[in-house]
Amino acid sequence: QVQLVESGGGLVQPGGSLRLSCAASGAFRNINTMGWYRQAPGKQRELVADITSSGGTRYVDSVKGRFTISRDNAKNTVWLQMNSLKPEDTAVYYCNAPRVFTISYRYLELWGQGTLVTVSS
Repeated sequence: QVQLVESGGGLVQPGGSLRLSCAASGAFRNINTMGWYRQAPGKQRELVADITSSGGTRYVDSVKGRFTISRDNAKNTVWLQMNSLKPEDTAVYYCNAPRVFTISYRYLELWGQGTLVTVSS
């Protein structure tokens, strides 16, 4: 059973920082892209940032310069460092791996369970 396990959400004041972690566990052959999505109340889920196994990254415009995505391929772990947080960053953040190559030679898309980030004074 391959799964993504997240940690690191919580309550932070505006201007503060948080670091989210997501680790893939179970038996699989390869994960190329890993990323973070978020969903605020009443809004659609949006891509925040993702990173390929070779280190290519992309970010939604609203977080550029404030958030940094990184990964350790050997540990199958991705992090999202969030700085200068704003109230509009409040959302449930989900880890995503859109194409996990399994040991049975199939591709699966995986989602983490979600972690709540609340930015408020």
